[in-house]
Amino acid sequence: MKGQQHDMAGVKPLIKDKEFGALLADRAFDTDWLLLDLEERGSKAVIPPKRSRLKQRDFDKEMYKWRHLIENFFCKLKDFKKIAMRAEKTDESFAANIYLAATIIHLR
Repeated sequence: MKGQQHDMAGVKPLIKDKEFGALLADRAFDTDWLLLDLEERGSKAVIPPKRSRLKQRDFDKEMYKWRHLIENFFCKLKDFKKIAMRAEKTDESFAANIYLAATIIHLR
């Protein structure tokens, strides 16, 4: 992705050929094509509807609260300077640092 491209541009390749029970995302991801794709897969869309939608749909508000835990974990990962700065030269090294940091966070 280049420049100020919207997060939706990277969704298709990330979920392609992946199986999951639910997708937790914020309002920015409330798009018809994504909701249809999730429905066809049998995955639950835990995405609040945009306020501009004419017909508001229901979503699991309790499950949506879990998203906060995920956001907090990413904040904790960014406490590690090499991860926050993306200092590694290869994807493999970057992933290894994430695994190491996640282990340290878990053991605290």
